[in-house]
Amino acid sequence: MPRPLVVGNGKMLINFDDRLHMRDLFYPYVGQLNHIGGHYCRLGVWVQGRFSWLHGDDWERTLGYERESLVTSAHVRNERLLVSMQLNDGMHQRDPIFLRKIHIRNQASETREMRLFFHHDFSLNETEVGDTVVYDPQLNTVYHYKRNMYIMVNGMTPVGGIDQYSLGTKRFHDAEGTWRDAEDGLLSGNPIAQGSVDSTVSLRVILGPQEEQVVTYWLCVGDSYPEVKKLNQYVLDSGPERLLSRVSVYWRQWVNKEERKFADLPEEVVSLYKTSLLLVRTQIDQHGAILAANDSDILQFNRDHYSYVWPRDGALIACAMANAGYTGSVQPFFQFCAKALNEEGYLQHKYNPDGSVGSSWHPHIVNGEKQLPIQQDETALVLHALWEQYKNGKQIEDCQALYASLIRPAARFLLRYLEPKLGLPLPSYDLWEERRGIFTFTSATVFAGLKAAARFAQLFGDERRFQRYDEGAEQIRSAMLAHLYDPQLGRFLRGVYLRPDGRVEPDSTLESSLFSLFAFGVLPPDDVRVVQTMEAVKHGLAVQTPVGGVARYQGDFYFQKTQDTARVPGNPWIICTLWIADWEIVRAKRRAELQEAKERLLWVARHALESGVLPEQLDPFTGAPVSVAPLTWSHATFVATVLRYLEKEQELRTREERKEG
Repeated sequence: MPRPLVVGNGKMLINFDDRLHMRDLFYPYVGQLNHIGGHYCRLGVWVQGRFSWLHGDDWERTLGYERESLVTSAHVRNERLLVSMQLNDGMHQRDPIFLRKIHIRNQASETREMRLFFHHDFSLNETEVGDTVVYDPQLNTVYHYKRNMYIMVNGMTPVGGIDQYSLGTKRFHDAEGTWRDAEDGLLSGNPIAQGSVDSTVSLRVILGPQEEQVVTYWLCVGDSYPEVKKLNQYVLDSGPERLLSRVSVYWRQWVNKEERKFADLPEEVVSLYKTSLLLVRTQIDQHGAILAANDSDILQFNRDHYSYVWPRDGALIACAMANAGYTGSVQPFFQFCAKALNEEGYLQHKYNPDGSVGSSWHPHIVNGEKQLPIQQDETALVLHALWEQYKNGKQIEDCQALYASLIRPAARFLLRYLEPKLGLPLPSYDLWEERRGIFTFTSATVFAGLKAAARFAQLFGDERRFQRYDEGAEQIRSAMLAHLYDPQLGRFLRGVYLRPDGRVEPDSTLESSLFSLFAFGVLPPDDVRVVQTMEAVKHGLAVQTPVGGVARYQGDFYFQKTQDTARVPGNPWIICTLWIADWEIVRAKRRAELQEAKERLLWVARHALESGVLPEQLDPFTGAPVSVAPLTWSHATFVATVLRYLEKEQELRTREERKEG
């Protein structure tokens, strides 16, 4: 199930599903540890003997965000109870404090008492073993704790704070959890529980006919009781409503800090551009990790998740954010990579948010032959992204500090890890992590990485290394033209495989990542070989259903929905569709020729969730999100394509105006 609402601040991240359950709470790293783990933290309403949880079918729900903000705006209505509510959720921009404001309205013609029940199914440090939950009578709060993890719960109405509480056992023997205790409108008041525990608290209001009141609720998270107690007092002293208002103002200022004209782009596209910037920011940890996604429901499919740093994804996301003007947000990513780089100069498959090596399915040995279990593009793209970061921020000191620890060792590895006969990068796993060989995409990224290293060497007056890196890049370009372009097909190959008998076996599968030929500067977009390649990709990978979009490659099996690969080569992916938009942008000679790319941007905007969240891929028949959502790479690629469109539109506008003048 996607996560249509996400709030975070680089220290803590919280996700909600489409029925407004809180499903994930990550702390102290974005993406690590998950103290809910996909279980359900519920919100319910009791009105004069009748009760309903917000996930019930008797509720109408509309989910979104406040305009240009990371404060949510969800509207819910229950005709049976004659209750409506507006929920605004946000994360304090600095501290690990989750804030919620609820406008609750009595739509009946008589005065009624209403009780809101907040249920918490926490499993601290990703296990319910050894948890404790306590009612604190001095503060009138409830807090969960284990070792160095504390979550304090509090709330406020016009008539007071927490009115009732129940602390008990969940998912052990016959115990379902304290949420069951809430359904009669009364909580037992048990003051402590330990082991596999949960909690429910209630807040009470009296509302006249058609009257509306504000209820606030908050979670304070920290490493100790004194810490969460201090944060709770900060909320009380500042006022939870006022704090949430400041959160909204902060993010509105943040997303609009760059004065940008959006030319002729529709409002849907502009809105998603800003939403994408904000959502990408929620997936960036303060220590530098850029997470692929944090939707824990993917655990149902392979007992692993996307809460990792793939250096490739992180590098491309960092490129987009740097080009958008947010170099400060992604600068720590490069320190993260420098620390992660091993002594041989390459980056591993993926990493946990704390910098430790993540899980992998790449073996060290196949058929008795040793191999490096890597994707070489992940190392190369970090260098490419660092140069983009420098171009936009001009932070020469930061780059100089990384010259010896990241740039030089990574470039040295790229130069050494070459197949001697072909002059191409040695076999490694492709960007989709599915096959091992020598691929056009990987080769293009190594070319770009060496070019970036050469530019840094030149910037720092290191002429000897400049020559070495630049010559290495040019040799890879020549080898790509010699071995990865097929003149009989008239286009580039996906790649080649080195067989044990010495054969070089070509792979001519149509592959969306061939956009890398022009995107990373291997060849100009008007080179006939690039044109023929990209036109084949554009038409051959188009999903021929009403949903549309572009597949990753011919015969993509990941979450495959049909065997009819002639009509549906694979599920439509957001990033692959945008890569074709990039192609249409770079090929445009007149502003009118940008229309196709604009239509693709609109297609993406119209296939976002109601809240603006973008998934990884779509069902080719229903358009429903498939796999994780939000996918950070999808949002960052949308940002990058919008920026590319605006740059080209301005270039063509200026050229046309000069001709007219």
